[in-house]
Amino acid sequence: MTKEGSAISGQPPGRPDVDYRLVLWNIGLTLVDAARVDRAAYAEAFLATTGRPLVQLPQMAGRTDSEIFFEALAVNATGPQPGDPAGDELLGRFVAQLATAYRARRDLITTQGRLMPGAHDAVAAVWQLPGLVQTVVTGAIRPNAVEVLRAFDLDRYLDTEIGGYGSEVYPKGAMLLNARGRAAEKYRADFTEHTTVYIADSIRDVEAARIGGARSIGVASGRSAAGELWDAGADVVLDDLADTEAVLAAVDRLTVPIRS
Repeated sequence: MTKEGSAISGQPPGRPDVDYRLVLWNIGLTLVDAARVDRAAYAEAFLATTGRPLVQLPQMAGRTDSEIFFEALAVNATGPQPGDPAGDELLGRFVAQLATAYRARRDLITTQGRLMPGAHDAVAAVWQLPGLVQTVVTGAIRPNAVEVLRAFDLDRYLDTEIGGYGSEVYPKGAMLLNARGRAAEKYRADFTEHTTVYIADSIRDVEAARIGGARSIGVASGRSAAGELWDAGADVVLDDLADTEAVLAAVDRLTVPIRS
């Protein structure tokens, strides 16, 4: 399946007659709930990296894997903190172990995880919008994000090459800004805050959109209620992704195309 002017064709379009816009999706509890697999992989990777069991897993909503790892070190009284060279080395080992642990559980993603209501239809429908480029900005490290997207047949609609992932030691706002930059370079288009929207489920994600220069659609399918998402500054709030037309309308309204 291909679409002219899309990353799925494998060629950056660079056409002067196309108005480009960028949609960024969070994965966990926005598109997919794979929390059981996530927790098991985290515990295994943490033990393999530190030699100590993961007694307490920090709050994960809106956080990156690198942030969660350092907080897990703190709450479990284990090891160094961010910025410490030993901490950076330890994070590298943890990321490698986490990818291995997740890959070993790839057959469990669809049996222990699930698509969020309407997620597949929403991603597929948004992909059909004119001049639309889609990717992800997610707390998961890239190998694990790709495993999840592939398991639920979402990867075909997303340009994962330009996404933002939790293996980057940046807060999500910076990851979003970096993803915008990669998209601009690949598609030779100026993706501004008026042509970029982030669809995610937590108040931390709404804040990341504001910092990274994007409009935001809050989806109350995670741990943040609709009122909390509104209060955090989301431009649109949806209960879930089940109403595909509502998702399309929100994306259309929040991404005003400009000439590339």
